[in-house]
Amino acid sequence: MRLALLLLVPGLLAATDRHPRNPRHRGGPVNTAKEAKAIAEQDTGGVAVSARRVPLNGASCGWEVELHMPKEDRGWRCMVDCDSHSVYTKDRIPNPALKGRQR
Repeated sequence: MRLALLLLVPGLLAATDRHPRNPRHRGGPVNTAKEAKAIAEQDTGGVAVSARRVPLNGASCGWEVELHMPKEDRGWRCMVDCDSHSVYTKDRIPNPALKGRQR
């Protein structure tokens, strides 16, 4: 009986230990520009300048995010997939100016 209990307890503890892979990802699509900017910034290391919602193949939506890359002459235009919460594509663009600052 004790052996069965000892074998059962670790399994119960493992079943209750449910940590999501990304604590900020709560499920559902990316609904705000702030979320899309954060995803793109994390992927590229740049500073998000703008974000706009766009249609994306087979996804509920996508976000086009333009990123300024400090100390570089080129920035990024990223497509963030609303469903997978990840960067779908990245394209190099001329470095967009930061809002509120002159380059």
